[in-house]
Amino acid sequence: MNLLRAELERLSARRFVQLMVVLLALAFAVTAATTLAGSHKPNASELSSARAQAIEARQSLEATHRECLARQNGTIPSSDVSEYFPADCSEIDPIRQDRLPIAADFLPGVFSFGQQALPLLYFLIAFLVLFGFLVGASYIGADLNSGGVVNLLLWRPRRLTVLAAKLCTLLGTVLVLALLASLAYLATFWVIGQTAGLPGRLDGDFWRSLGAVHGRGLVLVLLASALGFAIATLGRHTSAALGAAAAYAVVWELGGRLVLEIVDARRPDQLMLSSHIGAWLTGEARFFDPQVCAGNFGNGYCESFYSLTWGPALLVLLVLTGGLTAAAFAVFRRRDLI
Repeated sequence: MNLLRAELERLSARRFVQLMVVLLALAFAVTAATTLAGSHKPNASELSSARAQAIEARQSLEATHRECLARQNGTIPSSDVSEYFPADCSEIDPIRQDRLPIAADFLPGVFSFGQQALPLLYFLIAFLVLFGFLVGASYIGADLNSGGVVNLLLWRPRRLTVLAAKLCTLLGTVLVLALLASLAYLATFWVIGQTAGLPGRLDGDFWRSLGAVHGRGLVLVLLASALGFAIATLGRHTSAALGAAAAYAVVWELGGRLVLEIVDARRPDQLMLSSHIGAWLTGEARFFDPQVCAGNFGNGYCESFYSLTWGPALLVLLVLTGGLTAAAFAVFRRRDLI
């Protein structure tokens, strides 16, 4: 317990960590102020016009679906139809859509918490992922480079215990900060929606969806923190983690993707870490690949899309992070730290 308390004091005293917390608060304040300045409470006339436009848009969707069914049943000849329709009319059935047009869609300049809470949460998660990765890398990297770990081992000469205490302190601190930041962030925008905009549709499905993304986002933040910690431990310096992240982004996410497209590789997106991050965060990600339907000519309609779901995506993220963390502990146990 004394070791954990000492590590917590060391982590909170680091200037880089304090700077990152200030930047987090600054980004939060700028986003909230910008949203508040660009929103207003709609008057009765605006609401009435928006409701009428939403009703008209829903009626247009229903008319399009009826026309598709008529063409499919042969009631209307295909030559008389000027609009393209999918082979399966259920794809444009308004009842099966994720959401239908609502009045808030036709109120420009009005913040709706129900509509914009999810994009705002994605922005916060992205910032927290970057925060966790940088703090995790600098926390262990600076100690290894400056000799702080050696001094700590003189007091507690158990390498794996010391490294595990550092990792647990990092993850616990990042989790608490992420929870507090996300709660304050969402609460602020909820107040903005109530006072200077629209609350939106805040039913049970909305809160369950928002909670699921928030939970997955917290897991992603912890994985990013552990990943930065592990790479910096392996490289004995903060810059090792930063260099590895930059090299991966340039060499594989950009260069590798280009090469895979040139050679017409099948399903190249599933080889990219960013695709698995997106699939985990959103629950499912769809990607276009013309090779999916390459051998399906003459066999009916085929969609050139494939999906990545959250289960395999999480497995990839856990294997990557767990493998690098285990390697960091194994190397740290035998490495000459002087």
